[in-house]
Amino acid sequence: MFNNIKAVYLDRDGVVNHESDAFIKTPEEWIPVPGAIEAIARLSRLDVIIAICTNQSGIARGKFSAKSLAMIHRRLFDCLHSAGGRVDSIRYCPHGPEDNCRCRKPLPGMILDLNRCFNVAANNVIMVGDAARDLESAQAAGVHPVLVRTGRGRVTEQSGRFSDVPTFDNLDSFSRAFLTHFETQISGTSQP
Repeated sequence: MFNNIKAVYLDRDGVVNHESDAFIKTPEEWIPVPGAIEAIARLSRLDVIIAICTNQSGIARGKFSAKSLAMIHRRLFDCLHSAGGRVDSIRYCPHGPEDNCRCRKPLPGMILDLNRCFNVAANNVIMVGDAARDLESAQAAGVHPVLVRTGRGRVTEQSGRFSDVPTFDNLDSFSRAFLTHFETQISGTSQP
């Protein structure tokens, strides 16, 4: 599954930062999952695109504004910069479930938009998520889904619906496995 991967897309809440049923409304409420920032920094050392695609229905529900979301993402960028990491793009859906938009996960709109933006084929993309909607979105877009057990991940795993999806304890363990495979692939191709 890790062969020829050109892009890694990440869900945000529950994967990069702690989930909150009350929504993440301010930069102060945005708390990274332990090891997640370092994991993204590790991925940043590779020749892969890194992007985040996240449902942010709190905007439609009036819980926070697009400006507040930009401030939250500024904190994310600052943390990544301090750790030597990067994210090439963040896509978010500001709509609520009743808006029937094409970008809200479990629909594949954000992933398809990222694929077009970066001119990358679906079979060269991994989507890391913690919730069923993340994995369903990945499957609908034809990219490789990966489940992490942080956030809603354990509940998603226990549902039994995604037993064929590669599963890791957290973003850190995924990034270490991906890096090991990537390095093995590079060293394997460089030998005579």
